[in-house]
Amino acid sequence: MNLTPKEIVQYLDRYIIGQTNAKKTIALALRTRYRRMQLDEDIQKEITPKNILMIGSTGVGKTEISRRLATMMRVPFVKVEASKYTEVGFVGRDVESMVRDLVSNSIALVRAEKEEEFREKIENYIVNRIVEKLLPPLPSQASEEKREEYQRLLKNMEVRVLSGALDDKVIQIDIQQPNIEFNDTNLPPEMVKVQESFSRMFTTLSKDESKKEISIKEAKALLRQEASSKLLNSANINLEALKRAENGGIIFLDEIDKIAVSSNSHARNDPSKEGVQRDLLPIVEGSSVSTKYGTINTDHILFIAAGAFHLSKPSDLIPELQGRFPLRVELEPMSEESLYQILTQTKSSLLKQYQALLGVEEVTLVFEDDAIRSIAKLAHRANELTEDIGARRLHTVLEKIMEEISYDAESYRGESFVITSKMVHDKLDTVVENDDLSRYIL
Repeated sequence: MNLTPKEIVQYLDRYIIGQTNAKKTIALALRTRYRRMQLDEDIQKEITPKNILMIGSTGVGKTEISRRLATMMRVPFVKVEASKYTEVGFVGRDVESMVRDLVSNSIALVRAEKEEEFREKIENYIVNRIVEKLLPPLPSQASEEKREEYQRLLKNMEVRVLSGALDDKVIQIDIQQPNIEFNDTNLPPEMVKVQESFSRMFTTLSKDESKKEISIKEAKALLRQEASSKLLNSANINLEALKRAENGGIIFLDEIDKIAVSSNSHARNDPSKEGVQRDLLPIVEGSSVSTKYGTINTDHILFIAAGAFHLSKPSDLIPELQGRFPLRVELEPMSEESLYQILTQTKSSLLKQYQALLGVEEVTLVFEDDAIRSIAKLAHRANELTEDIGARRLHTVLEKIMEEISYDAESYRGESFVITSKMVHDKLDTVVENDDLSRYIL
């Protein structure tokens, strides 16, 4: 997507409060990728992405920035925890599986785009298959008058199927058995191919079981898969997805501080942690990874690593890995004002979510501004007294406030319920100030 860095930051401002430096850094990294794709192929190969290391405590927006960007730019994105990988020989996952995850994500993204592109053809296929079952074909010797009447009935039936008027009607339909997809990205591609060969063999043997009596609504969903597999070219989708993952993919490596070995630690040569770092190195530097869809080169994948680094420092990572993350950005901790803005200014704030949820029960939920200020103040206070979990504290605080009204929602049906500052303080003052209580409840 052709967006300027300023436009990217403006988009992020709708969902994430503050963290301007982090937003600018990532916006520039994404714009640089767009610029690279406009250049000649010779120079494209020479320009490698500048990987980013985000440093900040939990709940300040590290993951949210990356996730929102991937959604906006419609690029393949995968988030993984570095701590779940261990060196080969130890219990855990192979680091190459993150690249296979990215390719699977890319294929799902491209397939969804192609389905949207061929939406009309797919809808026609579904309607034709269902109408065939509802209206048997005319005999070849039918008169012209009968043919005209049949065409009128056919058009009327198509309209009713499309509108959903016949969704509850049960029909018997032949459903093509889909091949079972094996998406265990931790398995070698050769093993996956063997499993899929068995899957196709068993699908062929069980063809007699594909006749089903189901409602038209269920038939539409099953036929959509069948139409997609018949009308879309899987080979082209796989090729496009591999290319997009190679040139536009983003891998978000969370909890990277958990595999750093602190200089103060007695386990300086922890094989499990340092082994993961050394296994990550070739992936981040650029290497070829085999997947069941083909080989992907990781040279131009953007890696964004994030960690709190409470017990370790970025310099505790092995030097080679440090060098592969040249852009460093530190995210600021959440202030009381930041928490207030998160509740009032973000597009899908927690307050709007609670109002929408209770709207289902026909309760109009109103938050006074003083009450919102009190929520932000007490959430910030709880972060100071116990572990600082940033904006995530708002979830626990609000859930505590909303507990009773959510439970008794039917009693307030058709009414407005106002959350006041007094209610907030009555609910939370004792809990926040009591260290033991706040640790267990908030």
